[in-house]
Amino acid sequence: MMFGLLAKKRGMTQIFDADGNIVPVTVLEAGPCVVISRKNKQHDGYSALQLAFEPCEERRLKKPRLGLFKKKGIAPHAYMREFVLDENIEIAEGKKLSVNFFRVGDMVNVSGMTKGRGFQGVMKRHGKAGGPAAHGSDFHRRPGSIGMRTWPARVFKNTRLPGHMGVERVTIRNLEVVAVHAEENVLLVRGAVPGFNGTLLEVTSTDHSLFDRDKEETKPEANEVKANENIQVSPEEAK
Repeated sequence: MMFGLLAKKRGMTQIFDADGNIVPVTVLEAGPCVVISRKNKQHDGYSALQLAFEPCEERRLKKPRLGLFKKKGIAPHAYMREFVLDENIEIAEGKKLSVNFFRVGDMVNVSGMTKGRGFQGVMKRHGKAGGPAAHGSDFHRRPGSIGMRTWPARVFKNTRLPGHMGVERVTIRNLEVVAVHAEENVLLVRGAVPGFNGTLLEVTSTDHSLFDRDKEETKPEANEVKANENIQVSPEEAK
């Protein structure tokens, strides 16, 4: 099972499928990522892989991070992330991982920071309906009553109110890989992903084999039930 890659959002476009339908896609520059270290349960308590993405100048890094790259003998990179990986999979340090791991039709999860929207009201932030739009109303975009009675005499926590919107980590799940261009390290996924153009993203694979296996296991039981329904029982046997 493939764990994931670091990528950057480059924008959206559209392509045509085999039937001539328009497919909106997001262009991701995924990898190449360099393996920095391999975490294991014996020494670290968990199994994961440290990846580095986007080479950069030494002056952009702080000394602890720069010292790590020098210790591993790897060129400095701007970003580092960890991805959970099965302990049985062996990947050597210093190996470069690219979009070749993905195939057309794979389903991936894309995580990143959303665009910052500043201070917004309840209609834009939470999708509330607001008040009447007529001229006679002075209640258009306000949240409405949030007060309580004598008890509990307070506003409950997590009430949807105006406030800062955006700059939150969001994961968009089950996006289909539409095309893979290994020469350009480009991945095209169906639909939109969080963030603005240039946002750092984490592209992780999804494994649906468990769901398919469950479906296959339930099919024989359903066939047996249907077969039993067609059996005719005589009145004497029913007694």
